[in-house]
Amino acid sequence: MRGKDKSTAGILGILLGGLGIHHFYLGSSTSGIIEIVLSVVTCGVGGILGIIEGVMLLVMDQNEFDARYNQRAPEPMEFVFMKPKSMSPPPPPAPPYQG
Repeated sequence: MRGKDKSTAGILGILLGGLGIHHFYLGSSTSGIIEIVLSVVTCGVGGILGIIEGVMLLVMDQNEFDARYNQRAPEPMEFVFMKPKSMSPPPPPAPPYQG
């Protein structure tokens, strides 16, 4: 486990998304640099993308977040809205207790 927190990543995305801070936190440094450049070149579009990704992180299922960011290291250029190539499907839910 890498120990990344979903709430921290989401809040960083919403507040500092234009600087790509949530990508640096999650380990996708190239994506963070792309968001910085996008924010500078387009006068803030990267910030809008960061807010969208921050909200996506906050509403993402905890199991999916763990599979994407805690059980594996993300690729350098991996955005939140992209399906990772190297991610295995999340484990099936536990069967209900039949007591």
